[in-house]
Amino acid sequence: MRLQLLSDLHLESEPFDPVPAPGAELLVLAGDIDSSWAGFERFRGWPVPVLCVAGNHEFDRRELHQAWPALAQHCARCGIRLLERESLVLRDARGRSVRFVATIRWADFDLFGIAQRAKAMRAASYFQRVMRATQDGAPFDAAAVRGEALACRAWLHNALTQPGEPADATVVITHFAPSLRSGDPRFGSQSTTASFCNADDDLLPLADLWLHGHVHSRHDYHVAHARGRTRVVCNSRGLESRGEARSFDPVLTVEI
Repeated sequence: MRLQLLSDLHLESEPFDPVPAPGAELLVLAGDIDSSWAGFERFRGWPVPVLCVAGNHEFDRRELHQAWPALAQHCARCGIRLLERESLVLRDARGRSVRFVATIRWADFDLFGIAQRAKAMRAASYFQRVMRATQDGAPFDAAAVRGEALACRAWLHNALTQPGEPADATVVITHFAPSLRSGDPRFGSQSTTASFCNADDDLLPLADLWLHGHVHSRHDYHVAHARGRTRVVCNSRGLESRGEARSFDPVLTVEI
């Protein structure tokens, strides 16, 4: 199956016209498409099915529990399937079955270990103030983000380790990155990187392909393990105004 991958388009602040990639059988949107949600209309009538995971900015200035169903309904009206802690098996043109395991996978701030968690959470407070989201009437702060992240992690681990519908290949889709290997090279091992990447390296061997967004830099690498190799790909556009879109490929396809 050939997958087109797009993320971090930030259509709320910059113009961009997405186009279908030649030969793609599915479009994956890996989050931060448009904080206003208006940009999802760009994918109405897309020639192939569209799967999406939400990004953190899809919740800007919103109440988390109210936003999830509203976003799912909005995406559905645009012909987009929003997945959150859900698995889906699809067949490609050759009849192969591909299992998609998807969640936003918020940051749990343990990227650099438990000893650095508090520092990472303090660094994350800036990003939560920018979002200005709420949860159950309280600010969606770093502690609340961690709580959601741990639920995502538990679900993801269970989905990847428990028997499910048989499939020829497994693709994980998250917004947040699964490894420090996907860190933005501009920031390296700064505490803020724990707001963008998780230490999910132990889950990588359970997938054939892992697609993510969030970091405004492109990545395409393989992680070798006893089961073989897992490919990790991020095709984040980022902000052109900051020079982040230079190596972005609007028609990138990934074969699985």
